[in-house]
Amino acid sequence: MQTASAPHPTNRAALVERLAADVQYDLAIVGGGATGLGVAVDAASRGLKVILLESHDFAGGTSSRATKLVHGGVRYLAQGNISLVYEALHERSTILRNAPHLAHRLAFVVPAYRWWEQSFYGLGLTLYDVLAGRAGLGRTEFLGKQATQAVLPTVNPGGLRGSVKYWDAQFNDARLALALARTAAREGALLLNYCKADALTYEQGRVAGLRCTDAETGVQYGIRARCVINAAGVWVDELRQRDGEITAKEGDRPTSALVAPSQGVHLVVSGDFLVSDHALMVPKTADGRVLFAVPWLGKVILGTTDTPRHDLPREPHAFKEEIDFILNEAGRYLVRPPRRVDVLSAWVGLRPLVKPQGDDGESTKGLSREHTVLVSRSGLVTVTGGKWTTYRAMAEDVLQKCQDRQLVSSLPASVTAQLFLVGATPAGEIQRGIHAPEGLHSFGSEAAFVAAIAGQDRELASGLTEAMVRFAARYEYARSVEDLLARRSRLLFLDARLAGDVAEAVARILEQETGQTAQLPEFLALTKTYLELAA
Repeated sequence: MQTASAPHPTNRAALVERLAADVQYDLAIVGGGATGLGVAVDAASRGLKVILLESHDFAGGTSSRATKLVHGGVRYLAQGNISLVYEALHERSTILRNAPHLAHRLAFVVPAYRWWEQSFYGLGLTLYDVLAGRAGLGRTEFLGKQATQAVLPTVNPGGLRGSVKYWDAQFNDARLALALARTAAREGALLLNYCKADALTYEQGRVAGLRCTDAETGVQYGIRARCVINAAGVWVDELRQRDGEITAKEGDRPTSALVAPSQGVHLVVSGDFLVSDHALMVPKTADGRVLFAVPWLGKVILGTTDTPRHDLPREPHAFKEEIDFILNEAGRYLVRPPRRVDVLSAWVGLRPLVKPQGDDGESTKGLSREHTVLVSRSGLVTVTGGKWTTYRAMAEDVLQKCQDRQLVSSLPASVTAQLFLVGATPAGEIQRGIHAPEGLHSFGSEAAFVAAIAGQDRELASGLTEAMVRFAARYEYARSVEDLLARRSRLLFLDARLAGDVAEAVARILEQETGQTAQLPEFLALTKTYLELAA
């Protein structure tokens, strides 16, 4: 286990100075979500010279808007995708080992209201245990009605016959992404948020680098790289199709879209709706989807939907029918049905599902959750699809494809299966768990360092201190109020109204630390979007 040490500063001026230097990189990565960050960690830890550019903030898109589950995927098992479930279950244990301050096992309860449900779901979940093998987190159990009510006090008792209890895991997605970014930097990579890749550059028809613009200064830079990885999530088609246009030969078909975006909506309500450290999972709702009610950081997440979208907004909004679906379905399984006025925050993520050739994009439920890696004629490597749980395996696959196509030199074996992320502590050392409200425990081995910063005794909101804000600015790449309250702290996702209340104080501290505007008006407008459901 790596011992705690002083964190690496993320001074913007120093990072931009490195960006401006004339350096030949082995790998330039476009996209700072789970996939791109995972590739950066793997490549840098194998000795490659790596640069990663993110147009907004790390995990600012899909990777901060997950259901917060590190799981094999029970519904993928129902679809017969055994290989994906097997891989994800084993990657789940790797995340728990390498980031125990950010990921913890979590018990799930599947209530049974019809005579056949308990045995049917129990059989499938027993197979789930078998696939996990030694990576399993706990044995599946059959619970009677009283035992079910003991672990889920607010479950609807009407017609309840019993339940099946099984184990998966939960994590703090945005903070895990941040840990990946900081781990890649620790391994020598250069990472910049708010630096957009504008265009690829070519030499003799092959990708030789890219041009990028620092969003804060408007200055453009040229990057030389032997290999460029397009890991922009749902936005990969923009760069991929531009590459296809530039390198097209006579008679070539236009590069078709690879991604079919699927929208997932999540609603957050008070912990009083569940009053449990167990999650509720309904494997088949009225329209065939999966519904979760998950305890997270003192609140409860309700979700999620699976709705196709044809546009790609940076901040997608929930559709009315999605909100109604979640509230109505949750109301069927909870003693106290949640209403719109109970919603503390609502947020939407776009899943980058891989689109089969000829697919019309009108249904995303049956599309594969597996990832795809493509290498274009020019050598541009595009990776998309997949899920958070398998980010590390995806990174290995990407680098293997790069080696197979001789885009990078021969590499030693990956070490990421045993590479502890920044802040990792010995397993079991963190006792409060992911259900507890935010606080120093989420910093793992760096907690003492954060506590020593001036302002730790000044609490801005429950679990958020002035010292944490200063730490985020100095060591966690935070540039704006949104960076701080959406992703370093998760307050915007937990309670949007409270996030708006503390935003001004956070902005003052950030501006002292960074010397630039913290974009307070933009954030206050965003909190209204996350609260638009309350009526």
